[in-house]
Order: sequence, then C-alpha cells, then structure tokens
Amino acid sequence: MKEQQLDRKYILKEYFSFLKKYKLLFFTTLFFVMLYEVKQIADKFVLKVVMDKAEIFLAGSLLLDSFVKILLVLGFVFVGLILVSVITQWMKIHFLNLLEVKMIFDLKQKYFNHILSLDHKFFTSHKTGSLISRLTRSAGAMERMTDVITFDFAPLLIQAIILIGTLMFLDKVSALIVFGILSVFLVYSIYLQRKMDLLNKTANAAEDFEKGNIADIFTNVDSIKYFGKEGLISAKYKKLSRDTKNKMLMAWNSWRKISAGQTLILGSGTLILMGFALMKFINGGISLGTLTFVYITYISIIGPLFSFVHGVKNFSRSITDFEDLFNYGKIQSSIIDKKNAKKMEVKIGEIKFNNIIFNYGKRKIFNKFSLDIPSGNKIALVGHSGSGKTTLVKLLYRLYDVDNGSITIDGIDIRDVQHKSLRNEMSIVPQECVLFDDSIYNNILFSNPIATRPEVMSAMRFAQMDKVIEKFSYKENTIVGERGVKLSGGEKQRVSIARAILANKKILILDEATSSLDSETEHEIQKDLQKLMQGRTSIIIAHRLSTIMHADKIIVLKNGKIVQTGKHSQLINQMGEYRKLWSLQKDGYIGK
Repeated sequence: MKEQQLDRKYILKEYFSFLKKYKLLFFTTLFFVMLYEVKQIADKFVLKVVMDKAEIFLAGSLLLDSFVKILLVLGFVFVGLILVSVITQWMKIHFLNLLEVKMIFDLKQKYFNHILSLDHKFFTSHKTGSLISRLTRSAGAMERMTDVITFDFAPLLIQAIILIGTLMFLDKVSALIVFGILSVFLVYSIYLQRKMDLLNKTANAAEDFEKGNIADIFTNVDSIKYFGKEGLISAKYKKLSRDTKNKMLMAWNSWRKISAGQTLILGSGTLILMGFALMKFINGGISLGTLTFVYITYISIIGPLFSFVHGVKNFSRSITDFEDLFNYGKIQSSIIDKKNAKKMEVKIGEIKFNNIIFNYGKRKIFNKFSLDIPSGNKIALVGHSGSGKTTLVKLLYRLYDVDNGSITIDGIDIRDVQHKSLRNEMSIVPQECVLFDDSIYNNILFSNPIATRPEVMSAMRFAQMDKVIEKFSYKENTIVGERGVKLSGGEKQRVSIARAILANKKILILDEATSSLDSETEHEIQKDLQKLMQGRTSIIIAHRLSTIMHADKIIVLKNGKIVQTGKHSQLINQMGEYRKLWSLQKDGYIGK
C-alpha cells in the first residue's frame, strides 16, 4: 500500500505556491480573524469582571454607586466589542472572498493550460470526463482548503493561545488541564484523520471513473439509440454508481470512530477541569468570576475544537482532491521544443521523411522509412487500415516525435522549430470533423481568428456551405451543438473544408476530406478542392477513387512500407497491392 500514500509535501507545496502570490491579502484576512477571536475571549473576560464585582458588592465591600458606574463602563466596553465583531466579520469575509476567487482563477488557468499543452498520447489515455471532474473538484478544494485555514485552524490556534495565556495568569492548574485536553483531542483526531486518506482517495478514484464513463456514454449516445441499448447502459451505470456509493459510504462511515472518541475526550476533560476548578473555588483559591470564566471559555472553545476537527476532515479531503490534478503537473509533454527554437515559416512547402524509425509502444510502425514530397505536389497515401497513413500525418504534425531519422519542411528539421508554429503553418481537413458548440461562422473563423467577414463568407462559398445555411433560420450564426451534433456528417465536413480554406496554408492535409459527402455533393466540391490544392503541397489520405485520380503520385503503403508508387493510370495496370484494393471495391472505394 506504500505506493498509494499521498505525497502531502508536494501537494502542500503546490497549494502554497498559489497562496504566496497573495500574501498581503492572506495576512490581512488573518489579522481580522485574530481581532474577532480576541473579541470572543474579551467579552467573556468582561463577564468575569462583572461576576467578581457583583460578588464584592453582595459582600458589602462595594457601594451601589460605584458598582453601577463599573457596570456602565463594562456595558460600553461590551457594546464596543459587538461593533468590533460586526466590522471584523465583514472585513474577514470580504478579503477571504477576494483571496479565494483569485486563487481558484490561477489554479484553473495553470492546470487547464498545462493539460492543454500535453501531447497527443496523454489524451489518448485519459478520459475527458475524468479531466473535467478533477479540474472542477480541485477548484472546490482550493476554496475549501483556504476556508479551513481561515475558519477552522486559525481561530482555534488564536483562542487557545489567548485562553491558556489568560488562565496561566488566573489559575495555572486550569491552564494545564485545558492544554492537556486540547493536546489529546487534537492528536487523536489528526492521527485517525490521516487513516482516512486512503479511503477518501479510493472514493475519489471511483467517482472519477464513473464521471469518465458518463462522458463516454453521452458522447456515444447515438450508438446507444441506434442499437436500442439504453437498458444495457443503464445497468452498466447502475453498477458504476453503486461502486462509487459503497466507497464513499466507507469513507464517510470512518468518521464515526473519530466522533465517538472526541466526545469521550471532551466529556472526560470537562469533568476533570470543573472538578479541580470547583474544589479550588470552595477552598477560596479562585473567585466566582474566575470559575465562571474558566467554565464559559472552556465551553466556548469546544466549538472551535470541533471546527478544527471538521477542518482536518476537509483538509484531508482537499489534499486527496488536489492530488489527482496536481499529479498532472508532474507530467511533461514528450513533445518539447528545443531551447531558443524559432518559429516555423513555410515558404516553399517541400516535405521529406528521412529514414524515420517510429515505434508506438512495442509496435513497430516505420523502420527507416523515406518519402520526398516536392513543393506544390499532390501526394495520395493509400493502404489498408494500420498501414501507417494517418501516423505519417501525426508525425508531420509532431503529435509524436520520430525515434530516429528526421522529418524536414523546406530543409528544416521540424524538431528544431516551435511545435505550435509548425502546426499553425499547415491546414487539415480531418476524417472526423468535431466542431465546437458555437456558431457555424465562429467554427470556420477558428482556423484564422484575424480573418475578415468577407474572407470567412468566401471560404463558406468555396466549400458550398452557403447553400446549406440558407435552410437555417440563423444562417451562419446557427449554433451547431456539442461536437456539431445538429449538423449532418456532410455539413460538418463542409465546415471543416471551409476552415482549411480560410487557414490558407502552403501545406494542406486532406484526411478523407469527402468521406461524409454524398456522390453528387462530392462531385461538386472536387473541382473546388482541386483548385484549393493548386500551388500547395497536398497530402491526401483517401478511400474514394475520385479524390486521388488526379494526384501527382500515389503512395501505396503496407505495414509501414512503400510497396508501390505512381499515378492511378499506371498502378491500375500493374499487379500489386493497389490493384488488389481496386478489385476489392470496384465501386470507386479504396480501403481505408
């Protein structure tokens, strides 16, 4: 179980890295917390003075006029303490709110940007729902942790110091007993609370797994509907949520042991403290006011004690909530720019794969693979699934780095330039077009945010999207829904094509760009695609024959190797892999 222990030192260091940015705001908050807690002891000391003076008055040693004057003065002091309480409460909450919203903002910005910067491999192994769950849960933990320090830890510490210090002056025995009770209570609570960490961590893991599956289910809701599997999915979710319920119940039930022990400690402590104090009062060792002060202040500190323990519980919960997100901070992208890497500027568009070696895990994809793509050429990649077509594009985009060899654009190794600028110098129409839940216009504008409206509308006409939006009430301002769910496959692909047109880059990737279009629409758009590819270096991954008919060269891949090259008219007349693919799908399709 050792490897499951929380790295508290790392987690707290990360938390305080956010807090120290706002040290002035934090200590200002603590200042008003201190004033409020001093008031909490001060008003009880006022009561002690009243009791002592009343005892003297009843004994006949204090005149009525003097007693009344003392009561008036103490009354004004008490009113002043009430005003202090109101002001300090308002100021404390005001500054605390400012502190927490700033820290939460910083946390979300840091980890959102960090996760976004991680490589493609990271996102293939982490569920979207879990990422969202951990980011939002940690934002809540940031507020909770800061509340714990302000409302639970600081008040008890301040009250304990003031109370024990005051009691040392009034009655040392009572002071030592209170110190002993507090020490036993806190050690017992913190020790058992640490035992709950693993239970909380297990409950969090179950919750993350459940939320990850929820996101996966809702993302694939169409498949569920098409196959009528609502019952199967409901049963699956019931099992997941039951597991989360059981693990959360185990974590919450562990609190019973702590609560029972705390009650026993406080009950026993009250009996011991009041027993000693009463005996001393009976023997004349302390006044009635001191006895009252000891009892009232002890009773009043029980609230902060339980707040402290509740704070320890929330502290532990915050630590476990932080852990999963903060651990992402330890993950570094495998795609790292070299120091002082320059921005990529593609001027010619010549691409070369030079003896590249690339393994995906234990699977060897390419072994000394080479391919030259001259500037302005249209190169088609053909082959069965798994032949390496899409992987070549991912390597060109530096979603992965080659293990050996190099990929150059205009003679520059792509590992020598900033990878974001590299990707910005190419445009792509992917096989699966996933859109933002935004307007059609903004989805197209995404590829070139500084484009003018006429440029966006021109790109839409180029992709023949203008004909589509005529049917919509809000035209180009129509919201497409999550992942573009409100549009058909062909409509989404048109948006994707318009994006690539608007990006206007020297290098163009068409990853089955017309796969979602019907034959008539594809025929219409092919002329525009041909025009779009003019003067650009184009890499075409396709299974529709019409897409590669006019390619300058067709590269046939099999198991990561080039087995044939040539034009369609040449390859169709040769015995080989291309002709096999042609024969398999004579209706105009070539295997993906």
